[in-house]
Amino acid sequence: MSRTPTHIPFFLRLGKPLTLLGLAGLAGVLALVLAARWLRAQTADHLPVVVATADIPLGTPLEATMLRTVPWPPSAWPQGAVADPGALVGRVVRTPLSQHEPVLEAKLAALGSRGGLSAAITPGKRALTVKVNEVMGVAGFALPGSLVDVLVHTQTELDRRVTDTALSKIVLERILVLAVAQDAARDSTAPRVTGAVTLEVSPEEAEKLDLARSVGTLSLVLRNPADAAPSHTPGARKQDLLALAPVGTAKQAAPDGAAVTRPRRAPPTTATPPDAAPAHTNGAAKEDGAELIRGTQRAPAVW
Repeated sequence: MSRTPTHIPFFLRLGKPLTLLGLAGLAGVLALVLAARWLRAQTADHLPVVVATADIPLGTPLEATMLRTVPWPPSAWPQGAVADPGALVGRVVRTPLSQHEPVLEAKLAALGSRGGLSAAITPGKRALTVKVNEVMGVAGFALPGSLVDVLVHTQTELDRRVTDTALSKIVLERILVLAVAQDAARDSTAPRVTGAVTLEVSPEEAEKLDLARSVGTLSLVLRNPADAAPSHTPGARKQDLLALAPVGTAKQAAPDGAAVTRPRRAPPTTATPPDAAPAHTNGAAKEDGAELIRGTQRAPAVW
């Protein structure tokens, strides 16, 4: 006698897969809980640090939307970092800030400073603008943040005997470029040819720079920021460049007791009259004839 197959309900046939799915879900939830606990344990001793939410250019007053806090390990706490964003609202950025970069006190202008280029000037320094062109400004590669030397070309009057007194001399070294024309942003590397460059100088350097631009032509010499060695040069003169002796040095003083030889004029020459005919003592007339030369002997030939 045959047995009729027993009908198994649909939900019973799915029982095993549902059980596995439920177990997987529980494992996922447990993993999330454990991960959250681990993260809280890792950041429990961290301190908040204010960072920039976007790139902030130089001279910009800070706003609340530009700042946020992130946890920071105490062992790597940046010197000068700030934990309260509200304490930085209204402060002016002295150097450009990148996104997610901590906002440090050293990168901010003093309290009460206004926005603009004046906030970017280092305390004790001054800003002075000089006129340049494509050649004097290193073809536009003297950008904000670059270091340059200042070269002056002028005429000197140290030696009145020298007629050409052209001189080129480096008068200032490692001068920071604050702005090119009206642009102080340091995030661009493309050359910009303009007519003016603003330099950061000390009060003494400002006096030298102002005098240099009034007595000659200025040129900027771009240098590597890592090169801090000073260059002590005497300057270049035209006679040195062409290896020429200065005018007036050809006459050397004679040693003591030595006679000085001076050029003398040649005596004037006068026309010599033709020799007069010799007088004949015997009163006889001179005979016509010719002179016969044989070797070194001469004899008159008379016809």
